[in-house]
Amino acid sequence: MIVDAHHHFWDPARADYPWLTDDLAPIRRDFGPQDLAPHLLRRGIDGTVVVQARSAVDETRELLALAAEVPWLLGVVGWVDLTDRAVEGVLGELCEGALVGVRHQVHDERDPSWLRRRDVDRGLAAVERAGLVYELLVRERELPAALAVARAHPGLRLVVDHLAKPPLRSGETTAWAEGLAALSALPNVHCKLSGLVTEAEWKTWSAPALAPYLRRALGWFGPERCLFGSDWPVCLLAADYDDVVDLVLSALREGERSAVMGETATRVYGLAEPA
Repeated sequence: MIVDAHHHFWDPARADYPWLTDDLAPIRRDFGPQDLAPHLLRRGIDGTVVVQARSAVDETRELLALAAEVPWLLGVVGWVDLTDRAVEGVLGELCEGALVGVRHQVHDERDPSWLRRRDVDRGLAAVERAGLVYELLVRERELPAALAVARAHPGLRLVVDHLAKPPLRSGETTAWAEGLAALSALPNVHCKLSGLVTEAEWKTWSAPALAPYLRRALGWFGPERCLFGSDWPVCLLAADYDDVVDLVLSALREGERSAVMGETATRVYGLAEPA
C-alpha cells in the first residue's frame, strides 16, 4: 500500500486559519477530497493521512466525518488541547473514528520549551495511553524540548513533521542537524520526508539541492522510520503534487521505496487498507 502520510483540507470561508496570511494567498481557498483525488489516482497512491491545520477540536471532528465518507482517507491526525484536564475524555470520544494521532503547532508557541510544561506532559501521557501518535511540528529552536519528551515517554510513538524544517534559506543547519540526529537515536521517533520545497526558495529550489537533506534523514532514521508526505496543498506554493512525489522518489535507494512510501506509515499509524 502506497500512502501519502501528510496533507491537509481546509476552507477559509468556513473557519479561521490565522497562519494563512496574505503572502500565502495562492493557497487561501477551499481544498477538499475532490481536489486531491486526481493526484492520488495519477500517482497510484492508495490511501492518505490528513493532518490538522487549525487548533480546534471542531476541525478534528470534521476531518473524522470526512474519513467516514472517503474510502482512501485512512487516518486523521487531529488537534486537542493537551493542557485541558479533560483531555483524556476528549480523546476517548474522538478515538471512536479514524483518529490516529494528535498534533499542535508547537513552533508557533512563544516558549521554546512549551513541550516540557507540566500540563502539556500530562496531555502527552493521555495521548500515549490512547495508543495514538504525537506529531512534532517543531523547528531547530524546539528540538531540545522534543528530545526531552521523547526520552520521558519512550512508549509514545512520535513523528517529526517536515524533517523539523531545516533552515534551508540561511544554510545554517548545524544546530538543526545535531538536534534531529539526537532525536533519531531514540527508537520511538520517526520522521516525515515532507515539506522541504516550502522551506527552500519557492521559485529556485531543485531536487539535487534538497536530496542531501532527505538522505541525511534516511541515514539517521533508516527507511523503516521514515515516511512520505506531500504536504499538499501547502506544497503548491513552490511545487505541484508530482514534483514532491518525484523529489522523495529521487532520493530513495534500492530497497528503501516500499518502507518510505507506505510500509512505515501503515505500521506507525496502524492503517487498514481501503475498502
